[in-house]
Amino acid sequence: MRSRSRLRPLTPTDEEQAKLKHWARNARAGRALSLRARIVLRSRDGYNNREIARQLQVSSQTVGKWRARFAARGLSGLLDEPRSGAPRSISDDLVEAVLTKTLHERPDQGRWSSRRLASELGISQRAVLRIWRTFDL
Repeated sequence: MRSRSRLRPLTPTDEEQAKLKHWARNARAGRALSLRARIVLRSRDGYNNREIARQLQVSSQTVGKWRARFAARGLSGLLDEPRSGAPRSISDDLVEAVLTKTLHERPDQGRWSSRRLASELGISQRAVLRIWRTFDL
């Protein structure tokens, strides 16, 4: 049951709504983006922050943050912003090499292990594991 909220429901356009629904159900969009899309979709349906937080098992502050960012910037407000810290140490070419070898080449014995692939490409095993995790491999 929806309770009345002091906040007005968000009103995404039809195009935004289609994109939000796609992100909400698409595992490849990433867990974080999927959650943000579900927050906006529930806000559109008139649920208040507390109800959405309970339904999605997040804090009310999280719901408020993503709701406000969508209201201010639309879909782009839900995307990750660049983070501070050290720049990436693994180039796009190296990421592509890991993915190409993983998906299109077979080692002599069955499947790639992270150690074997790392040794072959001259990178750390942790780097291979991070790339695989990023791309759900």
